[in-house]
Amino acid sequence: MNRVIYSLLMLLGITTIASAQELYMPRNIKQAYVKGTRDKSGLPGKHYWQNKGFYNIQLAVNPPNRKVTGTETIRYINNSPDVLKSFVLRLIVNLHKYQAPRSGYVSKDFLTDGVTIDTLVINGVPVKFNNDVGTLAHVILPKPLASKDSLQLLINWHYDLSVQSGREGMLDSTSVFMAYAYPRISVYDDYNGWDALDHTDRVEFYSDFNDYEVAVTVPKNFVVWGTGDLQNGAEVLQPAIAKRLQQSYTSDQVMHIANLDEMKGNKVTRQQDWNTWKFKATHIADVTFAASNHYVWDAASVIVDSSTMRRASVQAAFNDTATDFHHSVRFSQNALGWFSHHWPGVPYPFSVMTAVQGFADMEYPMMVNDGSAGDDLSFAQLVQDHEIAHTYFPFYMGINESRYAFMDEGWATTFEYLIGIAEKGKEVADNFYKKFRVTKYIFDPSTEEDQPIISMSNQVSGLGYSNNSYGKASLSYLAVKDLLGDARFKKCLHAYMDNWHGKHPLPWDYFYSFNTAAGENLDWFWNNWFFSNNYIDLTLSSVKVKGKKATLQIANTGGFAIPFDVIVTYTDGTTGSFHQTPGIWKANTKAVTLDITLAGDVQGIQLDGNLFMDANAKDNSWTK
Repeated sequence: MNRVIYSLLMLLGITTIASAQELYMPRNIKQAYVKGTRDKSGLPGKHYWQNKGFYNIQLAVNPPNRKVTGTETIRYINNSPDVLKSFVLRLIVNLHKYQAPRSGYVSKDFLTDGVTIDTLVINGVPVKFNNDVGTLAHVILPKPLASKDSLQLLINWHYDLSVQSGREGMLDSTSVFMAYAYPRISVYDDYNGWDALDHTDRVEFYSDFNDYEVAVTVPKNFVVWGTGDLQNGAEVLQPAIAKRLQQSYTSDQVMHIANLDEMKGNKVTRQQDWNTWKFKATHIADVTFAASNHYVWDAASVIVDSSTMRRASVQAAFNDTATDFHHSVRFSQNALGWFSHHWPGVPYPFSVMTAVQGFADMEYPMMVNDGSAGDDLSFAQLVQDHEIAHTYFPFYMGINESRYAFMDEGWATTFEYLIGIAEKGKEVADNFYKKFRVTKYIFDPSTEEDQPIISMSNQVSGLGYSNNSYGKASLSYLAVKDLLGDARFKKCLHAYMDNWHGKHPLPWDYFYSFNTAAGENLDWFWNNWFFSNNYIDLTLSSVKVKGKKATLQIANTGGFAIPFDVIVTYTDGTTGSFHQTPGIWKANTKAVTLDITLAGDVQGIQLDGNLFMDANAKDNSWTK
């Protein structure tokens, strides 16, 4: 949706600005719209900017020694209109320090001394760094960084991988997962300035789109998998293995790049003492790496863009004993193809997707770290589907997960459900979604469950965090899908994704993008779902039957504008279903009078929300 179309909509009176229910907006975010870095059309404003880093990183690890050493240079460009006198250095693995704040108990195996910065040089000037910090450090610049200027950092550091692996750490004695392995400059944005929220083990991440060149040095017989394109496969792999990997890039069939016998027999990597694996990725939110001397390696590819026939490489690294991971490449092929062509219907934007057997069930650009589900292939596929769905949110779109986790987890949950229908059928997908995503939320009456979805994720906890981020958020997306219909919903979703691909959208950018693309003001819906303490509970207050017409009085006790079906049972045993979209609540979100035409003598009437499970279903039915 470009500005010319938006101007025409303005002339027609279709605008989000003149709203009877104008959306609440915090003062700092309101200023971003005033300053023109964001626009109520849903587009980035004419003054939008974001900063960028160019990272050249060298990492080294020598399992079973847990020590990781690193050196990096960062060229950081200040595209903002501001003069920066300091910057925030983010050290995520300091979460393992003994004194780091966490949401709950951790074992001693989780704890380490954190990151030690050995050297920090800014524009050629050595700067003393105090390592007594948490997951971020405020660093004063020797000289202020002017707008449109850049600075150069040199950083040397080391840290120990934790024995207990979660999102990163030791997978086993000689397998490692190196996420967040490098110090990075935090995000400086147009609504908060420096992102200076301490990282915790509950909230997730917010990153700039940077360019990366990374070299990972490991002993011989260790294979490295990572974010980005492997630049030197022929230098680190033995010829037969390198040839297989190259062939897999165009193969529909799963290829065993390295089996267990080959890994044990030292037939996979070049037999020099050390191998340095080089990767490259551009305009991406993060980079992550795994290494092992005994994980087996499968690969294939899949067409992700039918218009260009572009393929993506699909890989998996895992213990040979993990039953489910022997199916991992097939799962990834299916997921990448389906997400690219159906929902969200945007071609997978990267060249590689690698699934590594770990513990976290966690997403990274071009990688996932999933625990093994053993023989439960159905659950294993669902988990992998969910993590791969995160490709789009938060990696295609630069979501601030730390503050607004519903902007990525809610979408991944929605895509997980939609692909589940294709894989397992609607009944199975519905039942799993209700059991896994809705039941705990809707049947827990505590106050925290009904906090508005817009509540910042770092300020809610427990089930309040998980339900706002996953189940409730996903239900809101499915509700607007039902409201608009699939074709309009996809048009709006693509408009939003086109507007903010590679940028940093806020919730309001999502709301306004949908309003403009839909050609109607949906603020009533956004207010109802995101800014309220509503929940899901309908009441069938009364039914009056007269001839072939039934008049229903329905109270929206919980308040959410949900879709539902009116199920009519006739005296001959047949049934009829009358679907109601969330639009039925637009005029009055509290109650509605509904007339339906009957096909025969009625025996009973019931309200059924299906996925939108009712907190009190006992008052949803009427019997003659």
